[in-house]
Amino acid sequence: MPVHAHMEAFEEKFKDAMKSSVPLLDKITGYIVKRKGKQIRPMFVFLAAQTSGTINESTHRAAALIELLHTATLVHDDVVDDSNERRGFFSVNALWKNKIAVLIGDFLLSKGLLLSLDNNDFHLLKIVSNAVREMSEGELLQIEKARRLDISEEIYFDIITKKTATLIAACCAAGTASVTKDETSIELAREFGTLTGIAFQIKDDLFDFGSDDKIGKPTGIDIKEKKMTLPLIYALNQCTWLEKRKIIGLIKNHNEESEQVKKVIDFVIQKGGIAYANKVMHEYKDKAIKVLHQLPDNESRRSLERLLIYAIERKK
Repeated sequence: MPVHAHMEAFEEKFKDAMKSSVPLLDKITGYIVKRKGKQIRPMFVFLAAQTSGTINESTHRAAALIELLHTATLVHDDVVDDSNERRGFFSVNALWKNKIAVLIGDFLLSKGLLLSLDNNDFHLLKIVSNAVREMSEGELLQIEKARRLDISEEIYFDIITKKTATLIAACCAAGTASVTKDETSIELAREFGTLTGIAFQIKDDLFDFGSDDKIGKPTGIDIKEKKMTLPLIYALNQCTWLEKRKIIGLIKNHNEESEQVKKVIDFVIQKGGIAYANKVMHEYKDKAIKVLHQLPDNESRRSLERLLIYAIERKK
């Protein structure tokens, strides 16, 4: 990975960006740093930057800004969802209660804003603030539409573009904007991130129906949470009104019963929902690669392409 050294340096800089003089805050932010995941977002920032220029201090701030604002939204999400766990660890609200978790989210948000303002990174702040706004809109749109359980593909793509793709788009755009003022490069990076994010989300949708193409052990978590995913939307559009009513009834009223969830999964497979979502995911991947190939050809661009392919071929 051409940005390995930068990723390691980023760890330390991110810890510094979270520092506070309040011991409780330091304890909690230390806990957050320790349990961070694969660091995919900073990787997108650094690879996008190195595709179009030379990584600098502004690139590191872009990566820290994205992580601070995104972590703030995750901490708040756990409060909203009353979730006690994130990635196998206790959530902040589970360990320190809701009031503290909300304040931690606010603290991280302010740290991100100040990091940008103190360094006059207004262009980066604009990119990332827009992403946070869109993510909030996407969540609210999903909540509003989830009640009906009968959404169109158009609304589904609107939701996932805002909820998931916007953040990856912001990583790529902010990374690029940290090394060049060329608007065309920044826009291409943003578009690549959007298309990649949509492909990512469709892959996640497919996991709900099994772990591989042979449909391994289905989880049905999205069905239990009454989430409308692409395979399900497609399947519902391929059946009679009566079948549709029956399946929506199962999701609405029997979503906690494993046997009934399995019926929904079988229905989606039988109606070709899995095959369709797979096809669409690959179409987005191809579009993303086409956009990426308009940027300079170098090792970082090739790594971005590999990252995209890994994301849609991963088994978990």
